[in-house]
Amino acid sequence: MLEDDVADGDGGEQDDAPVPDGGVLVLAATPIGNVGDASDRLRTLLATADVVAAEDTRRLRALAARLGVEVRGRVVSHHEHNEAARSDELLAAVAAGATVVVVSDAGMPAVSDPGFRVVGAAAQAGLRVTAAPGPSAVLTALALSGLPTDRFCFEGFAPRKAGERARALADLADERRTLVFFESPHRLADLLAAMAEAFGADRPAAVCRELTKRYEEVRRGPLVELAQWAADGHVRGEIVVVVGGAARPAVPDLATLVAQVRARVDAGERHKEVVAEVAAATGTPRRPLYEATLRPRP
Repeated sequence: MLEDDVADGDGGEQDDAPVPDGGVLVLAATPIGNVGDASDRLRTLLATADVVAAEDTRRLRALAARLGVEVRGRVVSHHEHNEAARSDELLAAVAAGATVVVVSDAGMPAVSDPGFRVVGAAAQAGLRVTAAPGPSAVLTALALSGLPTDRFCFEGFAPRKAGERARALADLADERRTLVFFESPHRLADLLAAMAEAFGADRPAAVCRELTKRYEEVRRGPLVELAQWAADGHVRGEIVVVVGGAARPAVPDLATLVAQVRARVDAGERHKEVVAEVAAATGTPRRPLYEATLRPRP
């Protein structure tokens, strides 16, 4: 965490004002399982917002009851089937000076959940957008996976159909960043088997289940073992799959590359073209390779 991100320029104190002034669209993260993870800011926003746009209004009211919060503002549905139509209504409220809070069933809105379209439209209209950050299944699973966290990409749900899924995974086979996926329990075994086929049976991975809940479980191991575990058992709950990135291919030493270049040149290929091709294929700097091939042969 950067100190500049938590301290102001006057006295080093954090600004704890939970509710923005004026018209604003707020993306508010909700617990992904454990209601104790709800922030005080979320509670305040739910209690004071003019409009709360919820993925499922019944779940929102149940969450508010568990938090001991009375939602006084207008509650409207905002899900994948009505997001395009609902966005104009929400933006009109923001433009009129209202605080509009967008929540999904769990985690941060707009991340594999409704919210993306309305944020884009608000930004295009020049309206203020902010976030009340909080729980994230993506980051929680990534942190618990034991896999590299410095570079990663989130892929959401893989395609349901086998052929489309195989093609999508094949496109990711050489991705060196850690990969994060969502998946449903009844499709988990098929996904892991397809990953073992596309990425290699020994590729390290982790299946994170029921994060922050009572029966939280993180299974780590090679894809082939995880696929067998999922096929043999009855996996339940919310699932996040984290897969290690592709290993960087080993680069042959310079003497081996020089021998490859000389063999192709001796066979009649053009020297500069061969050096360029070998350098590009192995990620080797071209100039040192070129100079090495000009040295007298032993």
